[in-house]
Amino acid sequence: MTFHPIPGSSAVDVRDVTVHYGDVLALDKATLSLDPGRICGLIGMNGSGKSTLFKAVMGIVKPDSGTVRVFGGSPAEARRAGTVGYVPQSEGVDWAFPVSVRDVVMMGRYGGLGFTRRPRAEDHDAVAAALDRVELAHLADRQIGQLSGGQRKRAFVARGIAQGASVLLLDEPFAGVDKRSEATITRLLRELADDGAAILISTHDLHALPDLADEAVLLLHRVLMHGAPGEVLKAENIALAFGLDVLGRKP
Repeated sequence: MTFHPIPGSSAVDVRDVTVHYGDVLALDKATLSLDPGRICGLIGMNGSGKSTLFKAVMGIVKPDSGTVRVFGGSPAEARRAGTVGYVPQSEGVDWAFPVSVRDVVMMGRYGGLGFTRRPRAEDHDAVAAALDRVELAHLADRQIGQLSGGQRKRAFVARGIAQGASVLLLDEPFAGVDKRSEATITRLLRELADDGAAILISTHDLHALPDLADEAVLLLHRVLMHGAPGEVLKAENIALAFGLDVLGRKP
């Protein structure tokens, strides 16, 4: 199935999306829009619906109601076309799996390889260029689980780069990451946004967010606030998302 982006549409458009897992409400009429060339920080406590929102944008979870569009088209079609890239949390990856760093990055090219899954010269070139960009070329043949936490995250960013993703979703990309990797990832994300990618980052690193993101979203099953990081990160607004008073105490 071919994905046909609609010119002039938002990169990600989520409208009144509600998702349940059985009796558990994950998202409640969540609405947000993200344009190309923008980095948006997604802020919320554990269980607030951040992972579900990512799954809805990737077309893995079908909303009970509401709509999700990626460049005006279906999220599932966009994912299959390689338009949407994903950098997972470390906890969701089997690091013992016997694949190399190069193999992980090559996975970003699979959508265009056809039935044989046999990489062509341009696929190898794209993977090599992505590894160079994240400064992991010297570790390309190393088993992925042998990398440090920061290097692992950089490998998955490289996968998104090799894939040519126009929408990049990152789940806690700075958790357990060394300063060098944090700086490298931050630089890469800004470069990708400058090239027109739309980037949505789930993060608890609120101090770094104003220097990284163009906008921020507070999520507690629904979008509580969406705006400039400096405004969204005011203490009284954070209190709404985390159930705290302005002094950081549980009410």
